[in-house]
Amino acid sequence: MHTYDYDLFTIGAGSGGVRASRFAAQYGARVAVAEAGPLGGTCVNAGCIPKKLMSYAAHYHSDFADAAGFGWSMGEQQFDWATLIANKDKEIARLNGIYGQILTNAKVDIITGHAQIADAHTVIVNGKSYRAKHILIATGGHPVKPELPGSELGITSDEFFHLPALPRSAVVQGGGYIAVELASILNGLGCQVTLVQRGQQILRSMDADLGHFLIAEMRKKGVEIALDTSIVSITADDSDTQNKRVTLSDGRTLDSDCILFATGRKPNVKGLGLENAGVLVRENGAIIVDEHFATNVDSIYAIGDVIDRMALTPVALAEGMIVAANLFQHGRKLMSYENIPTAVFSHPNVATLGMTEARAREKHKHIKIFKSEFKALKHTLSGSTERCLMKMIVDADTDRVLGMHMVGADAGEIIQGFAVAMQCGVTKAQVDATIGVHPTIAEEFVTMRTAVV
Repeated sequence: MHTYDYDLFTIGAGSGGVRASRFAAQYGARVAVAEAGPLGGTCVNAGCIPKKLMSYAAHYHSDFADAAGFGWSMGEQQFDWATLIANKDKEIARLNGIYGQILTNAKVDIITGHAQIADAHTVIVNGKSYRAKHILIATGGHPVKPELPGSELGITSDEFFHLPALPRSAVVQGGGYIAVELASILNGLGCQVTLVQRGQQILRSMDADLGHFLIAEMRKKGVEIALDTSIVSITADDSDTQNKRVTLSDGRTLDSDCILFATGRKPNVKGLGLENAGVLVRENGAIIVDEHFATNVDSIYAIGDVIDRMALTPVALAEGMIVAANLFQHGRKLMSYENIPTAVFSHPNVATLGMTEARAREKHKHIKIFKSEFKALKHTLSGSTERCLMKMIVDADTDRVLGMHMVGADAGEIIQGFAVAMQCGVTKAQVDATIGVHPTIAEEFVTMRTAVV
């Protein structure tokens, strides 16, 4: 008969790992979690939280400008990067402590150090072996740099949040949500930004209209966007390593003191010892799991970015709760990846929910598209040329809403409410029957009556 130190040993104390560990402990399991870095994972330390805080900071630039149209005389503005970073770091330290308190209060043992799997039931941390009935891998992912001459002179999002000073100019390579968010932050704080994207579209996984619309809005704010372009090489003068020269595929050269790569992430599996237990992974290192997040090894499970399904904090949280319930509450819950809302904190914000137009056309014979583009009431006085885009995709045969997409202020806050309705199978008739809150941007979703397609 096996003797185990723990019922569940979680490797990684990010959002998913902490949630799974806490719920498992509340269900009566003996739980330990191992973490080599600060608690909270990418989201707390180098992702969602610092990014959103810095996005707030960057928005003040346009807020000050908008205020003049409402009668405010703001005077000269000055921005201090060091103050922002210090306050951001203070808040993250507070959250690190809260995560520790959450685990401690749930009676989860926190083991500090790098964990390595020795076999199907054994984990080694700092030279000590722990036996566990179940092992949960929640180690997340990390940003990667492209292979090109001089790539070592560039940084990723991990380093961005700890830059010693605000760059005067920056070249950001990438077209995903991290690239457009960090480009927007830098631009809003006063940095001259060039966004370089190898394809013809940004935010390629989202509805095509969102990326096209966002490009126009970002360009209005002064971000230079080079499409069908990539960085070929980076060089630096030995006497001035702060200034780098970037050569682009279109033949241009740019001088910049910050090169930021936002070109993808890979699962954190290096040094985990997966081979010791025979855990199977994909070519990119992502751990292969079934619908219950079980690997090919009966006792080992994995969730979150390390399985490379949908790299979102709320998704990892949901996956963690399902694993805990299924292991220790005799449940057989499954994770649904449909109708998951998400937001991009670019300037302006982007939010998306449900199917893109392209996906809807693949899955349904007849669809209707409702779309509205307009200037928000605020900007009738602010003088800003910023505009909003709202789009709804409907199954013409059933009237069910298939997708809702938006570019504009507080897009994520607006889409969150509609996500509840879509989870309940809302129809276009029900949306139409809903009274809007006036005057708001959000009411546009319940007043769109005429299909454009």
